[in-house]
Amino acid sequence: MKILVIGGGGYVGSLLVERLLKQKYEVLVLDLFLYENPKFLFSDIINSQLLTIIKGDVRDKDLLENIISSVNIVIHLACISNDPSFDLNPKLGKSINYDCFYPLIKICKQKSIDKFIYASSSSVYGVKNVQNVTENLPLEPLTDYSKFKALCEDILLNESSNRICSTILRPATVCGYSRRTRLDVIVNILTNNAYNRRKFIIHGGSQKRPNIHIKDMVSAYLSVLTSEKKLVNGQIFNVGYENLSLIEIGNIVKEEVGKDVSIEFEKTNDNRSYHISSKKILEKINFNPKFSIKDAISNLIDAFEANLLKNSLKDPKYFNIQTMKLLNLV
Repeated sequence: MKILVIGGGGYVGSLLVERLLKQKYEVLVLDLFLYENPKFLFSDIINSQLLTIIKGDVRDKDLLENIISSVNIVIHLACISNDPSFDLNPKLGKSINYDCFYPLIKICKQKSIDKFIYASSSSVYGVKNVQNVTENLPLEPLTDYSKFKALCEDILLNESSNRICSTILRPATVCGYSRRTRLDVIVNILTNNAYNRRKFIIHGGSQKRPNIHIKDMVSAYLSVLTSEKKLVNGQIFNVGYENLSLIEIGNIVKEEVGKDVSIEFEKTNDNRSYHISSKKILEKINFNPKFSIKDAISNLIDAFEANLLKNSLKDPKYFNIQTMKLLNLV
């Protein structure tokens, strides 16, 4: 079995590639590697005969046709991630997150790909006034980033039909350490500031935010990968674990980092608050997260203490929008 991971140099992708190789899958990684050098990301496995690294663009149709002809499975993680990065250059965001998606699916159909797993986002739901956000609720995306995620879901489900076993995952916000750690997501933001500044700011506080530990997110992809087709074909799964308020997350960070850490509160216009249900993926394929937000914070603290996240308050590589500004990518 040969797997193409598009976006395999990213926050989740780099850890996923490592896990796939440990399980003896043959893996091709396609990524622009904007944030980290592949020699660092995959230093423990860089010489593996099972690993092929390709620095390239998901918009390169000829490259995709060449690569996909040799694989059985595609896991698609690549995108301009989060709203601020997308809004920085909407034309670029649309070209990467949406315009090239239909050509990709078309190539996968032509090459008779066995399975296609797509990383969407729980942000496609928009604001919901229900206790539990489940996969059958209508999508009401509020931003272009989430709108194009939803449109790609439609393309995948409409185009793959029975020719490709297609599965869509809608992750909660990922947290925890990887070799390509992002420090612009909520748990990681608060932990970084708590550890290195001994203070952090919470905007609002009562809003609930669903989170998933990065190790569990990787395990979710592996669970879909190894499940029988009849269980995952055409399915959409929320993938989250703890749905805590920002205040609750902040208090856990303070408890883990140190009592000397101070919390400041500021008003916000962003009152989005939602609780995603991940019951379906448990019932369908028996996927059950194992790691908590507390575990993610502890992992990050260990990384700081081991000097694995150098200059974490200022280095642009930890912050998507800062890297996008520096690279002037088109």
